[in-house]
Amino acid sequence: QVQLVESGGGSVQAGGSLRLSCAASGYGTSRSCMAWFRQAPGKEREGVAAIDSCGSLSYTDSVKGRFTISRDNAKMTLYLQMNSLKPEDTAMYYCAGATGFCWVTGIQALGALRYTYWGQGTQVTVSS
Repeated sequence: QVQLVESGGGSVQAGGSLRLSCAASGYGTSRSCMAWFRQAPGKEREGVAAIDSCGSLSYTDSVKGRFTISRDNAKMTLYLQMNSLKPEDTAMYYCAGATGFCWVTGIQALGALRYTYWGQGTQVTVSS
C-alpha cells in the first residue's frame, strides 16, 4: 500500500523559508515522476514543482528561483525547499507520485492527472 506523508508546513513571515518533506512508503521515489501541488482556498490545485524519473526538474513560473524540489531515494523522501516566501504562496501543499517510468518536463510534469498517489497535505501560511 502506497502512502505519502507530508510534513514541514507552518506559519512564516514574508521573506522566510520552509522545507517541506514527503515520506513515501510502498513507493520507490526514484522510479517515476513526483511533484508538489498546492491549493489555496477558492482556487484550483496548482502544480508547483516536479521531478521526473531522470531527475529533470520543472517549476511553475511563480516559484522559479525561490523553490527547489529534490529527492533522497535512499530515504524515499521528496523535499521542497521554499525561500523568499510571499503571502501568495499560502496554501495547502500536497505531495504526489506517478506510476511507471516518467520522462516529462514543464506543463506535462505539472498536470495533476499524471499523478496517482497523493498525500494528505501540509498547510503553509505566509503573513505580510
